[in-house]
Amino acid sequence: MQEKIPYLRIGTVYYKLIEKPLISGDKNAVLSRWSRETIIHDHQKNFLSQIPKYDGFCCIPNHLHFQQIVDGFCNIYNEIPFQPSSEIEDLEKLNLLIPNSLEFMQHIFGNQIELGLDYLKILFEFPTQILPILCLVSKERATGKSTFLKWLKEIFGMNMSYIKGDSFGSQFNSDWIAMLIVAIDEVFFDRKEITERLKYLSTTNKDKLENKGKDREEVDFFAKFVLCSNNEENFIQIDESEIRFWILKIRPIQSENTEFLKQLIEEIPFFLKFLLIRKFHSEKKTRMWFSPEEIKTDALQKLVWKNNNKLEGMMLETLYELFESITEEEIQVVPQDVLSMVNKFFKTSNYSHYTRNDIRKILKDSWELIPQSNSLHYIKHSIDYSDQFYQENKTGRYFTISKTFISKKFDEMMR
Repeated sequence: MQEKIPYLRIGTVYYKLIEKPLISGDKNAVLSRWSRETIIHDHQKNFLSQIPKYDGFCCIPNHLHFQQIVDGFCNIYNEIPFQPSSEIEDLEKLNLLIPNSLEFMQHIFGNQIELGLDYLKILFEFPTQILPILCLVSKERATGKSTFLKWLKEIFGMNMSYIKGDSFGSQFNSDWIAMLIVAIDEVFFDRKEITERLKYLSTTNKDKLENKGKDREEVDFFAKFVLCSNNEENFIQIDESEIRFWILKIRPIQSENTEFLKQLIEEIPFFLKFLLIRKFHSEKKTRMWFSPEEIKTDALQKLVWKNNNKLEGMMLETLYELFESITEEEIQVVPQDVLSMVNKFFKTSNYSHYTRNDIRKILKDSWELIPQSNSLHYIKHSIDYSDQFYQENKTGRYFTISKTFISKKFDEMMR
C-alpha cells in the first residue's frame, strides 16, 4: 500500500486503512469500508485513479516475512506488533534479558515448560501447524490465566481474538475464523455437540466462513484454541480416548506484581528472538505435533474421570457423607440402597436413568466387592426428606463397604 494513500480497492469495493488508537497509546491498523462517493467528496474524482486496486482478500499467516500484498491479493492477516530483537544472538545472554517471561512460562506450564516453549515457538514460526487445544483451569483466583491471554494478545496482536463461550456455539464466525489464536475465557461447554465442533476445528484446515446476510464461503482455517475455566472438573465433556486436549492446572500466584504484564511486554522482542534461536525440545510425532503421552496431565485425567465416572463419583460423595455422620467403620448395602441414597442426596431427576444394575457393576467390577451368597439380615442406611441419614432392618444379598475404602477412593477422586 502507498503510504500517502490510505485507501485501496478490493474487487469493486473501497476501503480505508485507519489507525485505531489503543488504551496503551499504540495504534492498530484497521481496514474499514469507505464509500466511493465519500472519497470523491474528500479528494475529487481524479483521486480514484491513484488508489491501489487488488483482486480480492487472502489470509496468509507469516510472522517473520510478512507480506501485505500477495500475488495481487490483500492479506487480511496482520503483521505482529513486535519483531525479534536483532541485537543479541547468544541464547545465554537472551536468557538474562527475559527473566519474567521464563518465570511466567514456568508458572503456567510447570514441569512441561520445555513443551510450552515449543508450543509458542510453533505458533511464532509455523502458524499453520495444528496444535492441541490448550486449557488453563483453576478453582482459585489470581492464577495468571487472564494475564497469559493478554500476553499472547500483545505478542500476536490482531491475529488473536477473544470470544465468549455462547458465541462459539453461534453459526456466525466471521469475527474469528481468520485468527491464529481464539481465546475463550470462563468456559463451560455442557453440550457434547460443542465439544465435537471444537475438536473438529482443532484439526481441520478448512472451514466455512459464515456472515450475516452473505453466502457461506470455504476458507483456510489454522486457528488454535486456548480455553480458560474456573471449573476444573466438568468445563467440557471429553472421553477417556481424547488426545486433542492439553489441560494445565494453574496454581495461584504467590505475590502480586501490578507491573508484571508491562514487564512481560517489554521483554517480547528478546523473547521472540529466544524462541527463534532456541532448538525444539520435542519432535513432531503426530498431526498435532505433540504425542498424547507428552501432553497428558493429572488435570486431564481428573477431567476424564469426572466425565466418564459420574455415577461412581456421586456414589463416593454420598457414601463419604454417610460415614461422616455415623460411627460405624463399615456398612452393608444392596445396590438399590445406594441408588436411592444417591438420588436423594443430589436432589435431582437428572440421574434417574441410572439403575441398580449400574450400581452393582461399579460395586463388583470397579470396586471388586463380593456380595453375600445368601440373603441375610443387615442394617440399611437411607436418607429422609430432611436430608438426615437413618437406619432400618432389612434382608438382602448385601455388599460390605469399609470407611477406609471410601475415604481412600474419595481422596483419589478429589486430587
